[in-house]
Amino acid sequence: MARRRFFVPEVRDNRAEISGDDAHHLARVLRVEPGQHYEITDSRHVWLAMVETVDKNRVRFGVVEQFEDAPEPPRVTLYLALIKFERFEWAVEKATELAVTKIVPVNAARSDRGLFEGAKKRVERWRRISKEASEQSRRSRPAEIADPILFTQAVCDTSTHRIWLDENDRAHPLIRGFTLKPGDTTAFMIGPEGGWSDTERAAFENGPWTPASLGPSVLRAETAVCAALSVFAQIATEAV
Repeated sequence: MARRRFFVPEVRDNRAEISGDDAHHLARVLRVEPGQHYEITDSRHVWLAMVETVDKNRVRFGVVEQFEDAPEPPRVTLYLALIKFERFEWAVEKATELAVTKIVPVNAARSDRGLFEGAKKRVERWRRISKEASEQSRRSRPAEIADPILFTQAVCDTSTHRIWLDENDRAHPLIRGFTLKPGDTTAFMIGPEGGWSDTERAAFENGPWTPASLGPSVLRAETAVCAALSVFAQIATEAV
């Protein structure tokens, strides 16, 4: 069984510690104990470490060995239209597990009223969800959760590949939509319930965004997130 991995602020003199609420979670929920071995990361490097001391406010680790740094995965940004918050949270968790680099909440024309203002108060919660999902999936750095933005800001992304998901028949299957080269960056735009408005479609079509399809079924936004990032993972694997 793979060891659990935890984020630490820093490793100094072969020592690291986790404090506050995170330490309470380790001590009271996960029940870590002195002598146990886990992996720790400062979002740059990964170490095997042993728990030295545990109390309700602090868990201290001693480094056993440093692992070889893994190759950086291709950078992929997910622009996700705001949907009902319980579904958005689920999408954040799963997108993080599927190695997304950054998630940007987007206020689309057909996002429910009030979600944009409400989202500003939820960002910290989404960041905690992403951090926990990053640890669970053994990432070396957590996914970044950006502050909510307007669609007009999102469409100005400058990634190498800019893909918007569309249920229109003329959109090519995502798996055949593009190929990755070293150093390429990718952005996906996934809409809300009801899809994109005519104005938003025109903005995509007038800009350097490429429509792509995930098949004939109309998917919920959070399902489309998982499908798109799974296809992207396959494209990225073939590019290695």
